[in-house]
Amino acid sequence: MSLVSFVQLEESNIKKAIEDSLNLIDYQFKKDIQKVAIKPNMCYYWDYTTGQTTDPKFVAALIDVIRDQISPDVTISIVEADASAMKCKQAFKFLGYEKLAKEYHVNLVNLSEVEAEPVKVEAGNRSFNFMVPKIIQNADLRISLPKIKYMELSKISCALKNIYGCNPYPKKFKYHPILSETIVALNKIMRFDLSILDGMIVSGSQVSKLGLVMASQDPVAMDAAAATIMRVNPKSVKHIMLAEKEGIGKTSFTAKGMNLNYFKEKYPQKNLTDKTITLGYKLVCVLGLDKRLLF
Repeated sequence: MSLVSFVQLEESNIKKAIEDSLNLIDYQFKKDIQKVAIKPNMCYYWDYTTGQTTDPKFVAALIDVIRDQISPDVTISIVEADASAMKCKQAFKFLGYEKLAKEYHVNLVNLSEVEAEPVKVEAGNRSFNFMVPKIIQNADLRISLPKIKYMELSKISCALKNIYGCNPYPKKFKYHPILSETIVALNKIMRFDLSILDGMIVSGSQVSKLGLVMASQDPVAMDAAAATIMRVNPKSVKHIMLAEKEGIGKTSFTAKGMNLNYFKEKYPQKNLTDKTITLGYKLVCVLGLDKRLLF
């Protein structure tokens, strides 16, 4: 079974929480790594205080860990792609990543504007043709920094769904009718080596300070753990089960660190049939907006 760590953190000591989470899953950085790609969650122009996007402070702490444990000279790129209702140029600025890049001397990369190669892939008996950015292909280490949140279309969003944002094609609503298959297909062609969850602030029935860091080398196991915390049966989440079937990872996991139930009790559980979400979903459908606006 895959290892998934659970660490409680205080905002003032994010770096230690990340280090502890990696130690719990026996993860060690290889010393010959030269290029690192980091994929935070930037689903829209909501900043980290909403619980919807990865906190730049969390990314900064990870950068410190990488430079301490690998080399101060490692090249680090923070990557994201345009979406129908979000442009990276504005998101990098509004969400605090421009400031982070300047202070920490890292690259901000819009995956919709860089060189990419065509790749064919199948998932769930569907065929896809995607462009895979070379900066992801050529990275020595790929790290995903997802959030944990509910979704109307896929029930939950965590490690697997975060890679959906690596698709450089901007009009992503095109894939919403086959979202689960798309998520799995993208995870098959863009394999990330490590997922570290920023669960400092989360969004559910309300925005809440959860103070959780999770780490795993298996995105399927992380999503199964995240679903359990959210009181969603992992077996009811189509993209999780399809990802396991397609060999991306396993839903069975060994929990390391704090008891998962501690975070399960604190998580602001939300009814997935919440009328506000449903009405909002219908509204964006009528207006033809990107449904990621809801999530």
